[in-house]
Amino acid sequence: MTDLLALTAELVAIPSESHQEQAITDHLEVGLRDVPWLRLDRVGNTLVARTELGRGMRLLLGGHTDTVPVNGNLPGRVDGDVLHGLGAADMKSGVAVLFELARTVAEPAVDVTYVFYECEEVEARYNGLGRLAADAPRLLEADVAILAEPTASKVEAGCQGSMRVDVTLQGARAHTARAWMGRNAIHRAGAVLRRLEAYEPRRPVLDGCEFHEGLQAVRIEGGVAGNVVPDLVVIGINHRFAPDRSPAEAEAHVREVVGDVDGFELVDVAAGAPPGLDHPLLAALVGRGGFTPTAKLGWTDVARFAARGVPACNFGPGDPLVAHTAGELVTRAEIDAAHHHLRQLVELGP
Repeated sequence: MTDLLALTAELVAIPSESHQEQAITDHLEVGLRDVPWLRLDRVGNTLVARTELGRGMRLLLGGHTDTVPVNGNLPGRVDGDVLHGLGAADMKSGVAVLFELARTVAEPAVDVTYVFYECEEVEARYNGLGRLAADAPRLLEADVAILAEPTASKVEAGCQGSMRVDVTLQGARAHTARAWMGRNAIHRAGAVLRRLEAYEPRRPVLDGCEFHEGLQAVRIEGGVAGNVVPDLVVIGINHRFAPDRSPAEAEAHVREVVGDVDGFELVDVAAGAPPGLDHPLLAALVGRGGFTPTAKLGWTDVARFAARGVPACNFGPGDPLVAHTAGELVTRAEIDAAHHHLRQLVELGP
């Protein structure tokens, strides 16, 4: 049996910061090129491997190959049953699991599409799944999708939506020695900040999964000089909203909370994804594993599949709390558990 910890270490040893995934994609392509039951397609540095066995259902398993920038955590190192290093959790351990399934499961109960994609950790316009959707959408056709995001080998269903807003408050400049001649825009911001501080987040439960919304001021800018009453302040706000709300409903909610302001700019928004755990394949993953699913409180690419009408969840090795940290690591037990449950799903189906 393949040592999956060693396989993950092999992938960690191939640097693949975002936009630099060619070497790791080449490595995966070489490893899958001669597998007789797979058809390979490559779009940029995204590799798609598919079975075409005429099964009645298709499962898509996806994992991104890029990492955040190095932070003193390359090269990786194995210490007993723990692998330390950049991408160990997010998400080369998940990629290793999918790679192993692709090259060893010759007779899956369902057709399987394995997607190893680029540029997940950077702006959405570079995302490999987005490029496939635009250039080769047929490669994303599936009945259900599972992304091997780090979840400590537990089921995290759906994901929350994400929104960024810039709120503007205006004032009038004056010399601070005669402040009454102007209007201080920064002082006006206090009312908005107090409303945000007092905000009580919704915690809706969807398909048994509790989502926990958030509304936070994440940036504030204002002032022109140390002796001038400021005439403008901008507050950057981040909103994480449960998938039972549309982006339009979430925007209306933010407007209601911040109240009367002079400017409200929607900087960007990404819809969330409902849990979708009633699909037979996802229900089989949960049931056979005895999992108690939880909500994904961040945003992940499962939302891309939900937008296409494809139920999706997050399930992969690695603790999400150590992702993107200098101390990133993954354990053998988490990798082996993720491999066991996904192999069982691929081999047995719903």
